[in-house]
Amino acid sequence: MTQNNTDANTRRKRAKCTVQGKTLGPVEDLEVHVRSDWWQTLFNSLYLKTDADLLDDMEITRKEVDLIVSILGLAPEEKVLDLCCGQGRHVLELARRGFSNVEGYDRSQYLIRKARTRAQKENLQVRFREGDARKLPYPSDTFDVVTILGNSFGYFDSTFHDRKVLEEIFRVLKPEGRVFIDTSDGDHIKKNFQPRSWEWLDRRYFVCRERALSADGDRLICREVISRIDKGIIADQFYAERLYNKESLFELLTASGFSSPTFHTTFSSVSAGTQDAGMMEQRILLSASVEKAWLSPLQTSESKKPLNIAVLLGDPRKKDEVKPACVFDDDDFNTLELMKKALAEVPFMKFTFFDRHETLLDDLKKKAGKIDLVFNLCDEGFCNDPTKELHVPALLEQLNIPYTGGGPQCLAFCYDKSIVRGVAREMRIPVARGTLVIGDPDLSKLPLHFPLLVKPNSGDSSFGITQKSIAHSLEELLEIMAETREIIGSDKPFLLEEFLPGKDISVGIIGNPPACTVLPIIEEDYSAVPEDLPRICGYEAKWLPDSPYWKVKSVPADLPEKTRNEIVQSSLALFSRLGCRDYARFDWRLDAKGRPRLLEVNPNPGWCWDGHLAKMAAYADISYPGMLEAILEAAKERYGLGAAGKIETPYGIPESAHRKSPAEFAVEFEEEVEASSSMDSEDDSERSVFSDTSETVQAFESV
Repeated sequence: MTQNNTDANTRRKRAKCTVQGKTLGPVEDLEVHVRSDWWQTLFNSLYLKTDADLLDDMEITRKEVDLIVSILGLAPEEKVLDLCCGQGRHVLELARRGFSNVEGYDRSQYLIRKARTRAQKENLQVRFREGDARKLPYPSDTFDVVTILGNSFGYFDSTFHDRKVLEEIFRVLKPEGRVFIDTSDGDHIKKNFQPRSWEWLDRRYFVCRERALSADGDRLICREVISRIDKGIIADQFYAERLYNKESLFELLTASGFSSPTFHTTFSSVSAGTQDAGMMEQRILLSASVEKAWLSPLQTSESKKPLNIAVLLGDPRKKDEVKPACVFDDDDFNTLELMKKALAEVPFMKFTFFDRHETLLDDLKKKAGKIDLVFNLCDEGFCNDPTKELHVPALLEQLNIPYTGGGPQCLAFCYDKSIVRGVAREMRIPVARGTLVIGDPDLSKLPLHFPLLVKPNSGDSSFGITQKSIAHSLEELLEIMAETREIIGSDKPFLLEEFLPGKDISVGIIGNPPACTVLPIIEEDYSAVPEDLPRICGYEAKWLPDSPYWKVKSVPADLPEKTRNEIVQSSLALFSRLGCRDYARFDWRLDAKGRPRLLEVNPNPGWCWDGHLAKMAAYADISYPGMLEAILEAAKERYGLGAAGKIETPYGIPESAHRKSPAEFAVEFEEEVEASSSMDSEDDSERSVFSDTSETVQAFESV
């Protein structure tokens, strides 16, 4: 029952909202009605009433405590924390048996008050505290045992947060400490849950329940319509619980640092008065131990101090030519506010924001000794000049301040798309056939393969790429280049690429080799775009709300496993070779035969709440604050600033990404491609489409 901290007034308001005088009536899809923070308000007086047959059955509580004491070999002097303790039934029972160092912790203010009242009535000296299980207020190495009982694990809409709970437990447990978890058997629930049920709670209260699996099959969605005979319907509430099985729990515990996960014989928790056992029908009992060294007093004191994070941003006072009005507008300021609110949710970090570029050097010099890490979100470039994006990390290098994201060399490489293409081809990674055009060559001498996508060779945010950037003839090509030069400048080089008709793909990576995390691959859904417009995610899709491209959506990519693996392996290899750090995005497109072709590499990609990286993270059940935190944790681990958190994704990463160093990974990748026979005869015949017929034209053919 772990929830975020909110003030008392907010909690009261939310609690009132959970009791409704009206019902929604028949609901086709239960999942759409589940709030991500449903646990903020569900655990109130009605919760105790709907689950009273289990929660108030003293015989069941005694049997459960007997089992815990037996399995863990619990001694009366050991220090025990019952996490998500609810109304404290297990803590109180342990205290009755002479366990003097037991404590309860839960997010529900109502349930904690109930627990304290019961302890006072029985004159039991037990402490109960209210708070978030992801941010435990205890020093490291505090408890001998931590328990999570009564199916109180898996309430979050992301496994990332479940893991944060386990990592906090690992931190507060002493070396050789134990954790004990009692949760629903997910496999059993999936096969045996009751889609509908009803029961009388007592002579006045009646509850109807509906249940369904979530779209991904990993959570049970539940609805309770509670009625009182003299008042009618008093609540219509929805919630969801994650369905873990033995395998997923084992993996989650070991990934969180625990040793020797062990499953134990379970028992029936159903009392004589139970009409609908629900999630408690069959359970998994699991214990694990902690193998770690004791922290020194110095380490313990340091771990309590939050890291001082300096956040570098674009300068809102200065002109920004990439933006439609060339200035920061209301949407930009709203994006900044949402980012700041998200960072406020990141634990154990204190944030200071820097956005005045005229004084940036002096400001950083003054604060350098107090800055633990810089979160470099200045993707506009120094003084909002995109060609000077690399100047920001270069400045931080001079000041010897650690920072997130790619270094100057990485940003310089990736800013030039033709360089990325050259590196990819050297690594035998397929790219779209294309030509770099410098100056004003005679393009009529080139055997051009239309249609062509005409885009600036450097820059980001799709600046200079619109629906008019597709050329179907030499005349259109010359016209598009002339119009684009008026926007980007006459001295800027162009990249002419074959226009690929297949799916528009993006891959996000968070972390650093050899432990990168690949986010779910997304593709652009152009179904809402008029059929007469080209399928490209250009400037209009990112900046112009009135454009038909504004309706483009990013959805999980539907790809064959072989294609998915090729894209992931190639992206991981490029991440290492180009020197990306902490996070990056790779853009791909499929050709007419469904073969992937690399388009661009984006180190330090857009970090905004509605950007591509955030969308990919969302499909991995990672919130926007969670995504920002994961990037910071990756940088922390790289600099050795403390243990870094890791994120879970719906599908795994090739094991080679975890075992090998970046150099080994890249070498192995190139050797595998060299030995493969993926280059068919048609590819060979297409290599002559572009040729080096001019000194001012550089050609890159596809492999």
